[in-house]
Amino acid sequence: MQIHECVVIGAGQGGLSASFHLRRVGVEHVVLDANTRPGGAWQHRWDSLSMDDVHGVADLPDAPAPGGSGDRANEVIAQWFDEYEEAHELPVLRPVHVGRVTDEGGLIVAHAAEQSWTTRTLINATGTWTRPFIPTYPGQRDFAGEQWHTVAYPGAEHFRGTRVVVVGGGASAVQFIGEIATIAHVIWVTRREPVWNDGGFSGREAIELVQRRVREGRPPASVVSVTGLALRPQEMAAARTGVYDRRRPMFERIEPDGVRWADGTHEQVDAILWATGFRPAVRHLAPLGLRGARGGIALLPGSTDVQTSVTSAVDPRVQLVGYGPSASTIGGNRAGRAAALAVRRQLAHP
Repeated sequence: MQIHECVVIGAGQGGLSASFHLRRVGVEHVVLDANTRPGGAWQHRWDSLSMDDVHGVADLPDAPAPGGSGDRANEVIAQWFDEYEEAHELPVLRPVHVGRVTDEGGLIVAHAAEQSWTTRTLINATGTWTRPFIPTYPGQRDFAGEQWHTVAYPGAEHFRGTRVVVVGGGASAVQFIGEIATIAHVIWVTRREPVWNDGGFSGREAIELVQRRVREGRPPASVVSVTGLALRPQEMAAARTGVYDRRRPMFERIEPDGVRWADGTHEQVDAILWATGFRPAVRHLAPLGLRGARGGIALLPGSTDVQTSVTSAVDPRVQLVGYGPSASTIGGNRAGRAAALAVRRQLAHP
């Protein structure tokens, strides 16, 4: 039985960064990725998302990120990741879907189908894409129209000439409305009043709020939930239709032909687009008992800044990259380095 010094789960931005830094500090490791090809979650994003549309992609260590363009982000980023893995000879194995991680005699074992990998330390970099969140409402199963989530968004043309409810108060909802509202009738609904960013709230302040939740052992909130929303030039044509000003509160129930609000009013719709976000993909870590009573995985404070908070407070052998304050491309890079250094310290002083 081979005992690795470290196993990394996930080969997205955080996983590649962690692997690069593990190799740089001389830690033997293997990267297990569930996808059939390089690209992380980016390869699964909708075709209409161009490099001009993305909210920013951070450089990988020793590799500047592709610039803005009209090219598809799912193709550009996947190719960039592929070239990065090859250039740095990163030890990525795929497709490997890790179903559970256990502790066996003081060693960590990652189980995937009929295979397993035993390791002294673990870096989890599985992100959120595989755990789309759709809230439950009465009558949802009886809806005769279509229901879509961000994870399977079919593109604006699919909705041309239809009546669409877009649910969600985040950046994806704003972007989808920007694409759809000029060719379809859109009703925007959110659970809370949208928070618009007037430039008076910094990204660092938002990250610190997310980090505070994680340190307290609560489930992490998205960074955009505290930074607020902003309209880009791409959304201006939709804004002129007034769709962003006609936001409605959440409906009370879903009916076969539409949705009904608490005041009794009914809206006939053809489709519901759930832009309701994702949850951290950490179910495979459940056997390790990392989750606390408040529902989240508590992390120790970072050594340099909030985005280097990666070490499990329950089990310091486990590092979480892309969880909580590091759930961004910039955060994933910083967290990848912090995780590699934490692994080296753990191996030296278990």
